[in-house]
Amino acid sequence: MKQPLPYFNADFGQNHLSNMYWLFGLAVFMIFIGLGLRDPWPADEPRFAQIAMEMVHSGQWFFPSRAGELYPDKPPIFMWSIAFFYWLTGSINIAFLLPSALSGLVTMYLVYSLGRRLWSNRIGFYAAILLIFSVQFTLQAKTAQIDAMVCMWITLGCYGLLRFLLIDGLWRWYFMAWFFMGIGVITKGVGFLPLLMLFPFALLRGFKVQNSYIAAPQIEGGWRWWLGPLVMLGAISLWFLPMLLLVEHSQNPLFETYRDNILFKQTVKRYADSWHHIKPFYYYVTSVVPVFWLPISLLLPWLFSHWKLAFKERDFRIILPLVWVALVLVFFSVSPGKRGVYILPALPMLALVTAPYLAAVLKHKWPNRLLFLLVSFISVIMLLAALAGWMEIKAASKLVEKYQVEPWGFLATIGLTGLLIIALTWLKKPQLKLASWPLFIMALWIIYSTWGYALLGPVKTPKSVFDAMSDSVPSDAELALVDFSEQFILFSPYSITHFGYHTDNQEQVKAAWHWQGDDTKRFILIDENEVTLCFDPTKALDVGYAHRVHWLILGVESRLVQCAVPNDDVHQYHLAK
Repeated sequence: MKQPLPYFNADFGQNHLSNMYWLFGLAVFMIFIGLGLRDPWPADEPRFAQIAMEMVHSGQWFFPSRAGELYPDKPPIFMWSIAFFYWLTGSINIAFLLPSALSGLVTMYLVYSLGRRLWSNRIGFYAAILLIFSVQFTLQAKTAQIDAMVCMWITLGCYGLLRFLLIDGLWRWYFMAWFFMGIGVITKGVGFLPLLMLFPFALLRGFKVQNSYIAAPQIEGGWRWWLGPLVMLGAISLWFLPMLLLVEHSQNPLFETYRDNILFKQTVKRYADSWHHIKPFYYYVTSVVPVFWLPISLLLPWLFSHWKLAFKERDFRIILPLVWVALVLVFFSVSPGKRGVYILPALPMLALVTAPYLAAVLKHKWPNRLLFLLVSFISVIMLLAALAGWMEIKAASKLVEKYQVEPWGFLATIGLTGLLIIALTWLKKPQLKLASWPLFIMALWIIYSTWGYALLGPVKTPKSVFDAMSDSVPSDAELALVDFSEQFILFSPYSITHFGYHTDNQEQVKAAWHWQGDDTKRFILIDENEVTLCFDPTKALDVGYAHRVHWLILGVESRLVQCAVPNDDVHQYHLAK
């Protein structure tokens, strides 16, 4: 007869203090390892890091700007947090990752707290562990995008509502939920999502369905329900009203454009009529959830029966968070513009409603086998890719030629580590097959956050381009950027001039030609495909390949005699070094 799984002994995870030590120790280890070892990487990190540095250096914190150009795509909350840590530490390589890392820790604790209050210490522990070992959660906690922070605000909103609706009925939790929804809105527009949880609650209450598992509080005071939206508006106004007043007082058309862009184009229009990242309705279900919500996604076939029973038995602890997860998926699926990170806020609540059934699910043979096979499959694929590289198979050789990186030792190490974990968990104690995923994902984050950072650094930054320029472009030269990404501003050792991030490329080229004039210390960095009749490409200096573009340097010797005048609305922005 098989021995019980040690993860599910009666006393495992029941001690609150012990749980806190384990959870925070594990989360800090997985999330913070590698902090300070890498530079900001595209797509979003260099932008936010550059904006934060400009805030500190210029003293202009309220209106974010990149190289002098106002940045109206997002409110400044996330950039403020990076700027604060940059001001505090003096290191952008530490500062840019701290807000997401700390947001991850807070989110994990909130899930643990909900689990222990709705069920038990052990269920809270399982919920937090599931979240930590989920691919997307830890990945975003180690990435300087806004999504980890907005996930924290949304989880705080869900936490407040669930504390209010299911645990103690105290109105302070209700108002707290609305307040953090407001903070979420001014971080990234979707911060209001927790209010979707009120729809299933209102429906259940309207049909007078009683919660059969816990003694839900009797909530009275109908008029106070309507104070919640006012609290959210109050939180939004902390940024919104000063911004409007400053724009009005400035009488600056650029600030007015900033206001209109951030209020309309980057909110309503981005959701309803998105202009990029266009994906089909089913994108999240077929392309994001199966991979990025591992290991929970692998357990879904066995969870459905438990969730169905919870609905049948009217367990509000499952119904409210699970319906909310479904509504969030529908909300983001309706919008034509989709990115995998958008649905991150649903993952903490999914971990919460998975945790009560984890022990029962993992008593089945196939969930354990699938976790075991998943680690085996990934390990073998990594090892085969490494062997293909060492054997100089054509596809692998193209990768080296294109990106100038040889990851074969890195991939082989991951593959061999995974196979070693498989061997140990199988040979020592076959019933520990389920431990293969936690051990493998921990090893993966360690290897990625150290060796992987060092390996990908040259690929993820334009340092090689600037190194190639150093022999031909003097250190006191000025550099104009055409059709650039923010990382070229962040890493440039030269004073930078550009002509508007969203300006038409041809207009940028014409503006750069006129900017350069006959000054021998003015150079233009440009994509080889953007060189026009304004310049002679045969006299350009090739400075290499970076970020999927072949880059050229244009000096005055590349200029043709004439070039059309740019449009009047092309602005020039400058950042001194």
